[in-house]
Amino acid sequence: MDIREWRPGDLGRLVELHGRYYSAHWDLSPTFEAEVAEELGVFCRTLRPGRDGLWVAAETDGIAMGGVAIQGMEDGEARLRWFIVDPACHGRGVGDRLLATALDFCRRAGFRRVVLHTFKGLEAAHALYRRHGFVLAAEEPGSPWGPPLMLQTFVLEVSHD
Repeated sequence: MDIREWRPGDLGRLVELHGRYYSAHWDLSPTFEAEVAEELGVFCRTLRPGRDGLWVAAETDGIAMGGVAIQGMEDGEARLRWFIVDPACHGRGVGDRLLATALDFCRRAGFRRVVLHTFKGLEAAHALYRRHGFVLAAEEPGSPWGPPLMLQTFVLEVSHD
């Protein structure tokens, strides 16, 4: 599995992965997929090299099987966004490699903190975040895409060794 920067065709696949996974496993409404499509599209149109990045895990045929983005903020923080791995690749270290790529970018870019928004119940992802140094900073109930969820914010203080 190759980890690379995004290419034509990857955005649609990443949106599809989000829509299918979160609908099937969490019963999120189609508005979730629409929000991912809209926000990811805007992000890619306005991507600032050196401040923002989008990486894809791709099979040898080039098909995106996962992805992650870093969106640089103006206050020295970065947001980790659109992190997804196709269930067919779970348990193969793909998520770990994607996350490591994104966090290496954050260190090189000089970000002091990385923030990610997620929700309770994504235990494998949360374990991965914790292994990379993220800590749970806040949680609150919400239902932005249908079913009630416990929305969570994880934070990583970036070290620059």
